[in-house]
Amino acid sequence: MSSEVQTLHVFFFPFLAHGHMIPTVDTAKLFVEKGAKATIITTPFNASLISKTIGKAKTSSNMIRVQTIDFPSAEAGLPNGCENSDSITSGDLFPAFFKACGLLQKPLEKLLLEQHPHCVVADVLFPWAIDSAAKFGIPTLMFDTGSFFSLCVSECMRVYKPYKNVSSDSEPFVIPNLPGEIKMTRMQVSPDVMSDESHSVTTLLEEVEGSKLRSYGVVVNSFYELEKAYVDHFRKVLGRKAWHIGSVSLCNRDTEEKTHRGMEVSSDAHECLKWLDKKKANSVIYVCFGTITKFPNSQLKDIAMGLEASGQQFIWVVRKSKEDGEQGAKWLPDGFERRMEGKGLIITGWAPQMLILEHEAIGAFVTHCGWNSILEGVTAGVPMVTWPIAFEQFFNEKLVTEVLKIGIPVGVKKWVAIVGDSIKWDAMEEVVKRIMIGEEANEMRSKAKVLSQLAKQAVEEGGSSYSDLNALIAELGSLTRSNE
Repeated sequence: MSSEVQTLHVFFFPFLAHGHMIPTVDTAKLFVEKGAKATIITTPFNASLISKTIGKAKTSSNMIRVQTIDFPSAEAGLPNGCENSDSITSGDLFPAFFKACGLLQKPLEKLLLEQHPHCVVADVLFPWAIDSAAKFGIPTLMFDTGSFFSLCVSECMRVYKPYKNVSSDSEPFVIPNLPGEIKMTRMQVSPDVMSDESHSVTTLLEEVEGSKLRSYGVVVNSFYELEKAYVDHFRKVLGRKAWHIGSVSLCNRDTEEKTHRGMEVSSDAHECLKWLDKKKANSVIYVCFGTITKFPNSQLKDIAMGLEASGQQFIWVVRKSKEDGEQGAKWLPDGFERRMEGKGLIITGWAPQMLILEHEAIGAFVTHCGWNSILEGVTAGVPMVTWPIAFEQFFNEKLVTEVLKIGIPVGVKKWVAIVGDSIKWDAMEEVVKRIMIGEEANEMRSKAKVLSQLAKQAVEEGGSSYSDLNALIAELGSLTRSNE
């Protein structure tokens, strides 16, 4: 394989968010392991995160290069410090952020002209990258950071608009032309998806769908055994060209790589692994809502009260709030930290999630249903409590709870960007007990363990993702030779 693709040069162009950049870096590492050369295009603010992750790679890191292009914050009317979507604290800023991302087109084209790579792997949120690459006769693969399930649901929503056939926001509708009897409500779907009005976000969503059709194909961070029916539906029924190459996180094979995958790990995060070593198997629940979610203090307090009432040991990752400063966490119930000493840990920085989830002491995972987190939970073999916030996360919840049957919904009903829908402490208490204790929990844990083994087999020699990646790179190699 390596001799065939020795000259294959691929541009990787991730969207400017941790949840997009991290799996893109992992994908670049996988391409390099097969003998290709990779250049990751990003902005100066985000380059250090990517470089640090690559620097710990055991692959030929000299085959991965980071190329920066300036981010036009001022031109788009964005305040300083908004070069990554995870730094946006108000949904009102997203249109300006996407406008700035669109202004990256010209500098990308300058790089394409100068370096003329053989292929571009662009994030689906950069749909215009196809047109840019096409100017130079370069094929473009769209990298989708979601699941095949969410890809299929999104397409069915776009074509059939089933949300128009119900009389209220809470009335369920069945998603047509989709395997399984999957039901949703309008409250669980992005308002931008359902909007008939044309504005910046709806236009972007239309362009994203169009780009998948016009691209050379779609690269998906998933594996066949996880969602067979939806891989087949996407390829055979919807007629899309796609490759499953995941879980890409499994390219990080040792502790150092897993620790440095993402932002700088906080000191209390390092201590949590030692703390876990002292706990019994399946005795701790891990709680994390990703990098974007910013719950109000009232919701954080309800989570804390629910965890305490459940009687279960926990590790809880909280996005640090500036208003807390050095005064301590104002959002915790009085005396909470004292009562939870030895029983619970709170991490306010970046946590080494892969290492935590893989630890034998972890018995379950409370997640916002971001696809990276779900895949990491599946790979680690832990059942999940699903608490979707926005984006495609309500779709992912359906996959986890109704198709794979390895999770329990916490009960949120409404799509709300950044802050999420609210849940009271007693609902939190109930689902934590259900996911950690009893026969139902044991059954879900057993199913999750089976999926974990299948995930690992998929990326091993002869596995479904291993074979799909080989086939993709061989095809790109043939395409390159035919164009020379």
